[in-house]
Amino acid sequence: MSKNNMPGGDNGYDAEEMTVDLDLEDGTTVTCAVITILTVSEKDYIVLLPLDESGENTEGEVWFYRYSENPDDPNEEPVLDYIEDDDEYEAVAEAFDEYLDAAEFDELVGGQEEES
Repeated sequence: MSKNNMPGGDNGYDAEEMTVDLDLEDGTTVTCAVITILTVSEKDYIVLLPLDESGENTEGEVWFYRYSENPDDPNEEPVLDYIEDDDEYEAVAEAFDEYLDAAEFDELVGGQEEES
C-alpha cells in the first residue's frame, strides 16, 4: 500500500480528497477513496471505495480492512490487514451501515435547517 493522503486517524477530513493506492495480490494497483475510519470493539477499520481509471465507482462496492498506525512514528505508512473472521466483518459492516444512517440523518437535518 502506498498512501497518497492518509487521514492520520482523524475523521474530520474531506473524504473526496483522501485516497490510497492498494497493491493487490494479482499485481495490480487500485486507487481507493477513503470513506471513513471506524472503531469497532476497540480496533480501527478503514472503509475504502475502489475507483476505476477515471476516478469513478459505478458498482457501489466498498472494502473493509483492519487499520493500524505506528503511534511512535506518524510518518510511517499505516498497515491494512484483511478481515478473515466472518463475525468481525459483519460487525464492521454493521458499524458502516450505522455511519451511513448517521450521515444521511445529518444531511436531512442540515437540509431542513438551511430551508428555515
